Amino acid sequence: MSFQDPNTRPYKDMFPGVRTRTFWGDEHLLSLVDLEANSVLPRHSHPHEQSSYVIFGELEFEVGGETRLVKSGEIIIIPGGVEHFVKVGPVAARVLDIFIPAREDLKY
Repeated sequence: MSFQDPNTRPYKDMFPGVRTRTFWGDEHLLSLVDLEANSVLPRHSHPHEQSSYVIFGELEFEVGGETRLVKSGEIIIIPGGVEHFVKVGPVAARVLDIFIPAREDLKY
């Protein structure tokens, strides 16, 4: 077992206005993502299943061609291989993403 303090973990920049702090085990990876107001996470896909929990803020999520406004406390499940896109509203947001299996490209 390992204890982690997100407050002391350095950030990794992903895209302009989007940065993360990641933590992982053998089978999964947690990504604590901070998104500036009006930032965009470009359309992409990956083979990993992704679960996202909106900690605060409002985001426009498009998953597999379906678009929804997602708010604090809501959860999105994204199957592996499905394209998705995120646009942040006028207020900054924080999302906790969980990837299974762990994404090697987000380990640092």
